[in-house]
Amino acid sequence: MAGKLGAICSSRLAAPVFNHHGRRLRFPSISPAPLLRISHHHLRQRALSPIVAPAMATASNGNATAAAEHEPPHKVARVAPLLKVKKLSEKAVLPSRGSAHAAGYDLSSAAEAVVPARGKAMVPTDLSIAIPEGTYARIAPRSGLALKHSIDVGAGVIDADYRGPVGVILFNHSDADFAVKPGDRIAQMIIEVIATPEVAEVEDLDATVRGEGGFGSTGMMGDVVMKHLYPLYASDAFVV
Repeated sequence: MAGKLGAICSSRLAAPVFNHHGRRLRFPSISPAPLLRISHHHLRQRALSPIVAPAMATASNGNATAAAEHEPPHKVARVAPLLKVKKLSEKAVLPSRGSAHAAGYDLSSAAEAVVPARGKAMVPTDLSIAIPEGTYARIAPRSGLALKHSIDVGAGVIDADYRGPVGVILFNHSDADFAVKPGDRIAQMIIEVIATPEVAEVEDLDATVRGEGGFGSTGMMGDVVMKHLYPLYASDAFVV
């Protein structure tokens, strides 16, 4: 290879050059040795570059490589289970969510009903729902009905193994009857994850700061602490 390059370089350097008047131009003689050295160096770099470059990149980016090796594996997205719903009549309305981030599914009435003043009524949905395993459905009141008509919901738990029709118990805390029409949204169903630990009988329980304090105890404890730390709080001079 060196011989061929030398021959090429020598022939190019020795070739005569003429100007437009036909006169031969003379140039100072140039030794081909530097050009050969440059050519050999270039070829050597081209031959080594596939091996040297990655090694240099690895050495210069040692920290980044080490960090990449310790990165956690990609997490596989969990696919949400289907909420299987069966309509039991033509008047049944499938559960639906009011917005993209709504926690609950709206449940609608499948029949006319009247919730008497200060009373209660069971309103059918004509739906049978298979709640996903490991969860349960909590039937909760709708904020609009609670605010405008004092309508509340009771006994709202659907277990994952229940396959019967879903009915909603409505409580009317107002002094006027509340009429329900087919298709009215009467409650919301929220799917919640449950935990079912094994039951173990023990002699004693771990002590806590709250202890056996029950109904209203946390509010009373706040008063005790305030009166102990700030005597003025316990006096008649303290007015909120």
